[in-house]
Amino acid sequence: MRTIRKAVFPVAGMGTRFLPATKAMAKEMLPVVDKPLIQYAVEEAVAAGIDQVVFVTGRGKRSIEDHFDHQNGLETLLLDQGKEELARVYREVSDMADVTYVRQKQPLGLGHAVWCARHVVGDEPFAVLLPDDLIDAEPGAIAQMKAAYEASGGASQVAVEPVEPQAVKSYGVVDTDAQEGASYPVRGLVEKPEPAVAPSNLGVIGRYILSPTVFEPLSRARRGAGGEIQLTDALQALITDYGEALHAFPFQGVRFDCGSKAGYLKAQMEFGLRHQEFGEELTTYLRNRLKELESRAVSGVE
Repeated sequence: MRTIRKAVFPVAGMGTRFLPATKAMAKEMLPVVDKPLIQYAVEEAVAAGIDQVVFVTGRGKRSIEDHFDHQNGLETLLLDQGKEELARVYREVSDMADVTYVRQKQPLGLGHAVWCARHVVGDEPFAVLLPDDLIDAEPGAIAQMKAAYEASGGASQVAVEPVEPQAVKSYGVVDTDAQEGASYPVRGLVEKPEPAVAPSNLGVIGRYILSPTVFEPLSRARRGAGGEIQLTDALQALITDYGEALHAFPFQGVRFDCGSKAGYLKAQMEFGLRHQEFGEELTTYLRNRLKELESRAVSGVE
């Protein structure tokens, strides 16, 4: 069984839900406190032992490339100003992993984005991380999934979590009976089902460990739900057409859906409150603000 060395990051999306903030800025570069979303995801992969990162990019994503590149002039300036710690942090970001960039020339969905990375991934099992899903976990979600992959003898893994009944139509949903253990077999998947016909309430979220066989059905895929090439359809084919095992993995941790404004703000609050530099100050502010709002509610002031 081959180890997981490579991770694919589909980052070609336009980020329209965050306009106008993303008009001239990659959505993956939106900061949560003092780090962009994409860095949290790459750090998670690197902590799991992954050393080769593949960014599937599109137009307007140059800032991601710049973020993980060296800029010697800035590092020299920081050192000249006596800011050794900032220079160290800067250098660590640039040296984090071996990075490759692949272009997704058409916005044809997640399945197509993964397929674009096929020549870099080759015949190795690999991870896929969607930076919109910021997962607060220790060890990280991908490290947990890597352990489940090894324990299962090499079965592909999709991270899942329970979602509200009305929310299933926004997710790929797994069809499974077993819901115990580190991971458990999946019979099939349905992309964005109506609540009345959803096979379960377990939604697939943005972490995967996949067999390279998945590139076979992706190479022949037709557009599915939303007019896009769905990774979910290829995973279904992995089970039914290629006889490979696919497991659902209920990760341990808290997921923040930073593809939504509400989820992004919740992540800001959570990570801000625990920040060593100003977490205490923010906690005090929020306590005072809540008292003010409660006082207004009691007095009937809008």
